[in-house]
Amino acid sequence: MPIARLMLMDFRSYATAAIAPGPGYVVLTGDNGAGKTNILEAVSLLTPGRGLRGAALSEMARSSGPGGFGIAATLEGDAELGTGTLAAAPERRQLRVNGATASVNSLSEWLSILWLTPAMDRLFSGSAGDRRRFLDRLVLALDPTHASHAARYEAAMRARNKLLAEPETADPAWLAALEAGMAEHGLALTGARSRTVAALGEALGEAIASPSQTDFPRASLALNGWAGGDLVHLLRANRGRDAAAGRATEGPHRQDLAVEHLAKRQPAARASTGEQKALLLGIVLAHAELVAERRGAAPILLLDEVAAHLDPARRAALFARLEGRGQVWMTGTETTLFESLAGAARFTIANGMIHVV
Repeated sequence: MPIARLMLMDFRSYATAAIAPGPGYVVLTGDNGAGKTNILEAVSLLTPGRGLRGAALSEMARSSGPGGFGIAATLEGDAELGTGTLAAAPERRQLRVNGATASVNSLSEWLSILWLTPAMDRLFSGSAGDRRRFLDRLVLALDPTHASHAARYEAAMRARNKLLAEPETADPAWLAALEAGMAEHGLALTGARSRTVAALGEALGEAIASPSQTDFPRASLALNGWAGGDLVHLLRANRGRDAAAGRATEGPHRQDLAVEHLAKRQPAARASTGEQKALLLGIVLAHAELVAERRGAAPILLLDEVAAHLDPARRAALFARLEGRGQVWMTGTETTLFESLAGAARFTIANGMIHVV
């Protein structure tokens, strides 16, 4: 469901700020450094995780503020979400839903939010970890339980690593229990990722069949790395190697999203920067349509500076794909880039203030 009202308190460059976006396009314009991306980051924190920058929570609090920050959102239908940190615990995020304390992972039950930022333009040539986190964000929009499985898997893996580093005091029964937990949640992670990759591959195939959607090259997706199996047996057999490495050397945390430019039959990493951006846009757009079909509501899209580096034809194609696809937040330094968007809610950002256009 779209956000009807967003309020920030001591977040990044804002002492206080409020914005009431519409249900469709939300356009934020202003100079570089004005704070446009900060608003998108605040919206991205209405899902589990560290948001679109992946920054430490302590970095998000206003530098001259009291030490914590708050983000409050009213959703269409009057549900109230509030998240943030306290000065006494700057790296511990809290959540309240309709006034009651809740788990941060439960945010995925309320909102599906996807984003593209300039830092993601080279996602395909970056690290496997970056692509895995991108894939997990896609999975989470379709499967709200994914964040919980990921958190429990990571917690069990960290505890196992610590035990393996102290073999003389390690409790074998506790080690076996942690490995069983990793296997249980790892199986869920791998299954959800595999299903998402398969469904998205089908969605990309259907999208490319439409003449109005051929402006974005079609990507072929595959899940590489660990493919499943008896993880308990594998972890037990690898204890010596993992102890020496200081980490688990096999498991779903080693998976990677492989992307190919289908028309050129080459890895996406070898495509030009412009082609990589277009491939990424095509994936996100097809995924947004898949989420809308599966969950009955379009995800919120956060597109940071997405229009500035597109040629006019591809920019027009992007806006055509986004029309009627739910709430879409976009930023840019030039208002002319968004002139063709009828009915958009428009705001300018200057001097830490949000102004309605």
